[in-house]
Amino acid sequence: MSFVNVVPELVAAAAADLAAIGSKLTAVNAAAEGPTTALTAAASDEVSAAVAALFANYAQQYQSVGAQAEVFRDRLVQALTTGAGAYAGTEVANAQQALLDAINAPTLALLGRPLIGNGADGGTVDGTGQPGGAGGLLYGNGGAGGASTAPGVAGGAGGAAGLIGNGGQGGAGGPGAQGGIAGAGGTGGAGGWLYGNGGVGGIGGIGFNSSVNNVSGGSGGAGGAGGAAGLIGTGGAGGIGGAGGNAPAGDLFGGAGGAGGAGGDGGTGGWLYGNGGAGGAGGTGLTAIAGGPGGAGGAGGVARLIGHGGAGGIGGDGGNGGFAGSGSVGGDGGAGGQGGWLYGNGGDGGNGGTGGNGGVFLGGFGADAGAGGAGGAAGLIGHGGTGGIGGAGGHGTGSNIGGSGGRGGNGGAGGSLYGIAGNGGNGGDGGTADFGKATATTGGAGGAGGAGGSAGLIGQGGAGGNAGNGGSGGTGVGDQGGAGGVGGAGGAGGSGGAGGTLFGNGGVGGNGGNGGNGGQGVDTAFSLTAGSGGNGGAGG
Repeated sequence: MSFVNVVPELVAAAAADLAAIGSKLTAVNAAAEGPTTALTAAASDEVSAAVAALFANYAQQYQSVGAQAEVFRDRLVQALTTGAGAYAGTEVANAQQALLDAINAPTLALLGRPLIGNGADGGTVDGTGQPGGAGGLLYGNGGAGGASTAPGVAGGAGGAAGLIGNGGQGGAGGPGAQGGIAGAGGTGGAGGWLYGNGGVGGIGGIGFNSSVNNVSGGSGGAGGAGGAAGLIGTGGAGGIGGAGGNAPAGDLFGGAGGAGGAGGDGGTGGWLYGNGGAGGAGGTGLTAIAGGPGGAGGAGGVARLIGHGGAGGIGGDGGNGGFAGSGSVGGDGGAGGQGGWLYGNGGDGGNGGTGGNGGVFLGGFGADAGAGGAGGAAGLIGHGGTGGIGGAGGHGTGSNIGGSGGRGGNGGAGGSLYGIAGNGGNGGDGGTADFGKATATTGGAGGAGGAGGSAGLIGQGGAGGNAGNGGSGGTGVGDQGGAGGVGGAGGAGGSGGAGGTLFGNGGVGGNGGNGGNGGQGVDTAFSLTAGSGGNGGAGG
């Protein structure tokens, strides 16, 4: 291999000389343009006029060529200048790297990590995600954890930072095998001791996908927990739970769908200042002969001295039933993290997942929805977090009832010295029922509203959440004209929280849910009498 030795200073000097020569040529060409491109004929005869036009044309062509040469010269000067700068920058970078290598050599030899520099990302060895390398003791981010590809193996953990730096992200978990659970996501790395955010948790692996009858899909892996911060910094967000695995949905003897993995919890905020990390969302349950349940959302990370609590993760939706199966329950939302001991608001609770619908052919029950997560409490001064909203109940099919709506999460307590308490979350609506036989089926009940949080010494209590509405009853069918189904009952409104013991009003109670509409009665060709309509559901 041949090598080229370049002296950046000489290249820069050549560019400067070329630019100076070009400036002089431009000035000379401009001075010659007038006298040479506008020649006057020596006499009034045709020959003199032709000679003058010929030389004027030569001068114009020279000016055109000179202009093109000037453009070429400018580009060459620019290229030489840029090249000189690039060579100089490379020399500086090489010198800096050499200096860093000299500085890092003792700590690498003694502790196995650099003094300054980012940790190496973890790879994948034999299907197993490796942990990310630690960041420099003085400065540097932790490396990302490697993703696992082997069934059921957790992802590599993110590397921790040193004094200043962010933690590395956790690696994704491996997929699930038949009869097993998918691998969990790797934990996010810790943030720097002085300053830095915690790493994000890894995503949970996807559950085993079945293509064989009577073999169920596997459960998804849990999301990894977010990394904690040090003195100042935000905790890492929790990883998302893996989706459940598929199973044959269109066959009467198919297996059940896999459950979604739980979301990872958010990381803790910094000791002095920093918010807690948000909880990861729960994985979705998959559609199959019987749907898989949704995963629960991760809890929000707590703050320490000053900072807000992290929001809870959203619960995963329950899977729908397949050929003749019922839907599955939605996952509960994660609880919000607690606010800082001295100052900070509590995190909001995560919303509950939606219940799965019944199967589309022979039908199935609609599943109950997940409840909303509770709002986080404040510390000394701060407001409580709002409770999460309950999920909507699944729709029943084929003479089956609808699922109940999820309950709203309770509001978080206000600060013990001062703060407004969090409002309770609204309850989810109940699922509707499908057609029945001689008597149709009932709609699902609406979820109750969450209770408002209580205030501390001074503050207003949180309002109670509104309840969900009941689902509509099913339509009656049959040879005698089926009666319509009863509408689902509306949920109860949440109670208002207590006001401050020294000063503060109590919270307003939530509204009760409306009862569901009664189902329609249907006549048939075999009867002259139509079925009676169903009764509406009771209000909350």
